[in-house]
Amino acid sequence: MSPEQIQRALLASYENQGGINHIDGKNLPSDESVNWLAAELMHLLFPGYFEHRPLTKSDVPAVTVARLKTVRARLEEEIAKSLNFVGDDEPERHAADLACALLAKLPEIRDICQTDVQAAYEGDPAARSVEEIILAYPCVLVISIQRLAHELHRLKVPLLPRMLTEYAHERTGTDIHPGAQIGSYFFIDHCTGVVIGETARIGNHVKIYQNVTLGAKSFELDDKGNPVKGVKRHPDIEDHVTIYPGATILGGKTVIGARSIVGSNVWLMKSIPPESIVYYEGEGTTVVKNQKSRKTSAAPPNDGDDWMI
Repeated sequence: MSPEQIQRALLASYENQGGINHIDGKNLPSDESVNWLAAELMHLLFPGYFEHRPLTKSDVPAVTVARLKTVRARLEEEIAKSLNFVGDDEPERHAADLACALLAKLPEIRDICQTDVQAAYEGDPAARSVEEIILAYPCVLVISIQRLAHELHRLKVPLLPRMLTEYAHERTGTDIHPGAQIGSYFFIDHCTGVVIGETARIGNHVKIYQNVTLGAKSFELDDKGNPVKGVKRHPDIEDHVTIYPGATILGGKTVIGARSIVGSNVWLMKSIPPESIVYYEGEGTTVVKNQKSRKTSAAPPNDGDDWMI
C-alpha cells in the first residue's frame, strides 16, 4: 500500500471502529507526564540517590522547594484531567486539594519506605549496602510507587493511581494494584512476575519471592453477567509470612496466618492457621502442617537464614 492508502485506511478505521477511539473526548492524563511524576516523586522520597550531580546538605532546601513546586503543578494538572474525565464539577480546585494531600503524606511514606529498604537489606544475604538496595533492587521502585499510588487511590483519584503503578510494572515486571494495603517491612525478592490484586491486605514483615500471585478465585456477576466491582476478591497475608517462588494464593476469604511459610508452586484457595507450613508434594497434593510439629532436624537454622522447603 502507498502512504496515501495507509493514511486513508487508518482514518477510515478511526471513523468506523468504536470502543478504542477517544477523539473529541475529555483530555486524559498524559502517559509521559505520569512517568515523569513517578520519577520525580522517587527523587523526593530518596534525595541524593538519582541525581545527575552530587547533592550536598546545603543544596537540599532549594532543590526540594523547586522540585515540590514543579511536581505539585504537574500533579494538579494530571489529577484535574482525571477528575474531569469522571465529571467532577470543579476539577481544578479539587485537584489542588488532592495534590496537597498527597505531598503532605511524603514524610510518612518515606518512613515506611525506609522499613522496606531495611527489609530488603536484612532479607537478602547478597546485598552489600543500603545504597545498592535503593539504586539496584526493583522492589524499592515498585513498592514505593505503589505506596504513593495507594494514597491517591484512597483519596479516590481516578486513572492516575493505576497509571503510576503501571510505570513501575513496566520497569520491574511486578504488578501491584494501588488498592492493595501493604504493611511495613515488605520485601519482594527478585521482584519478577509478582501479581498482587486490588483487595489484597498484607501485614508487616512479609517476604515474597518471584512469580507469586495474590489473586482472585472467582468473580461475582451482576444481573447482566458483568463482574461486580469493589468486593473483596484477594487474600489477606498476616504478619511475618514468607511466600516462596511460584505460589498462587486466591480468594477474598483466604487468610494466611501469621508466621506461616507457603512453599514453592503451592496452589492455595483456603485459609491456613498461624504458624503453618504449606508445601506441594506433587500430583496436585498440598500439605499443611503446624511448624511446631516439625521434626527438629527440619527446623530452620538459628542463624536467621530462610528455610527453603
